[in-house]
Amino acid sequence: MTASDLESDTAAEVAERSRLEHWWHARTEQQRRLLSWSGPVGVTLLAAFLRLWNLGHPQALVFDETYYVKDAWTLWNLGYEGSWPEDPNPAFEAGQTGIFSADPSFVVHPPLGKWIIGLGMVFDDGQSAFGWRITTALVGIAAVVLLMLIAKRLTGSLALGTLAGFLLAIDGNAIVMSRVAILDNSVMLFALLGFGAILLDRRSMETQLALWAARTTDRDWGPALWRRPWLLAAGVTFGLCASVKWNGLYFLAILAVYTVVVDALARRRLGVPFWLPSTLLKQAPVSFLLTVPAALAVYLLTWTGWFATDGGYSRTWADDPRNAWTGAFAWVPLPIQSFLHYEQLVYGYHVTETDPHNYQANPLTWLLLIRPTSMYYLGSDLGQNGCEATRCGEWISGIANPLIWWASVAAAGYLVYRLIRRREWQVGLVLAALAAGYLPWLMYLNRTVFQFYTIAFEPYLILALTIVLGLVAGRPTDPLWRRQAGRRVIAVFLVASVLVSAFFYPVWTGIQVPTEFIRLHYWLPTWL
Repeated sequence: MTASDLESDTAAEVAERSRLEHWWHARTEQQRRLLSWSGPVGVTLLAAFLRLWNLGHPQALVFDETYYVKDAWTLWNLGYEGSWPEDPNPAFEAGQTGIFSADPSFVVHPPLGKWIIGLGMVFDDGQSAFGWRITTALVGIAAVVLLMLIAKRLTGSLALGTLAGFLLAIDGNAIVMSRVAILDNSVMLFALLGFGAILLDRRSMETQLALWAARTTDRDWGPALWRRPWLLAAGVTFGLCASVKWNGLYFLAILAVYTVVVDALARRRLGVPFWLPSTLLKQAPVSFLLTVPAALAVYLLTWTGWFATDGGYSRTWADDPRNAWTGAFAWVPLPIQSFLHYEQLVYGYHVTETDPHNYQANPLTWLLLIRPTSMYYLGSDLGQNGCEATRCGEWISGIANPLIWWASVAAAGYLVYRLIRRREWQVGLVLAALAAGYLPWLMYLNRTVFQFYTIAFEPYLILALTIVLGLVAGRPTDPLWRRQAGRRVIAVFLVASVLVSAFFYPVWTGIQVPTEFIRLHYWLPTWL
């Protein structure tokens, strides 16, 4: 590149910047504000459309809806999960929702996710699939909005925040999990709320430490910070997460450790001589008291229906003198003894569940998208159910948008390298949350698990991709050619992602299409 080229680039950059600034400043303040937020509003409306359109199709219990929808209905009617007669699904799908009994059913997940599903059912007496799924869809829409807010806070860029929300809005895993009434979408939302609270607590903690440092000359040990409302909020939201599924506990545990590490590093930067023992002996116990009791209290609160009635599974186990505790723990209330016995039974189920399933997916294959979960399939011949081809199918498969998924995984891998080299706190926080959602499953490689469990940590894959796309876009101080090239790469990626999502949308939503069209979606033989 010659000197004249550099001068030309600089002139072009100045000219472009001047045109943009002239156009932008020609707008009124109200117009600028509306333009700034039109992107997030548009993404929210797009997410709502993709999740709500034809939500009541199919009018059938899809995959694990057969458990959670019926459990939700008895939970709202009895206060606990009741039992159903043999083969109840056809009658239930036809609107006969009162055929359950008061006999308790052994269920292996806490009640909050089912309370959420049941909330939508009470408005139409459980008659429609739309009612089964509406609250799960709203949870998915809320997650898109929340991710945009978090990404904006994390990166300092409204454009990148909007981009993160857009990627989640059009991804197939997120769309399917918002259109099927099972529990994992709620796990994702509450974990994301906790992540946001941890993000806000970081800045609050650093501000308080700076104020302390400005007021004192005795810095040997550092303070114990009790005024950390966002840490308390994290405890509450992670408690809600664990009240849907127990894997929410991993988010609480790993991100709590993250806060201890962040506290220690902040004290070291301030020059606190005993920064490590100060953190471990003074701040860590305070942080524990701000998070864990709140999480436990919330968890127990979600079991109110079980405690308030006598019919739940194992509810009166300790009432039998042969079962009640004796000795030093005899004082423990009988309902608590029964509850802990029930939790022990649930734990035993979770660690021994190895029944084979056609769509089970080993966690080692999740990041490669090897075995997505087929949620529903209905085949029709010519003339059946409106089929106009020789053979048609209605397929709901939890295949993520392959382009977004694989790019996100690659971005997360790059961020591991970047964290080692640059130690950026934003990268560390995203990778900590990703680790909380994924790594614990590697302890259960022989257990029957599914690809759709990945929805719990997909937002952090999207955040990783967003951070990398922000690096591709370049900084305002980069040469014009560099920023233009970055924008072109991002534009091509986004257009390709939209086209892939449009191609897969029929098999994410059960739209009837010719089976030849369905076969075009078997990009890997394991997707069949």
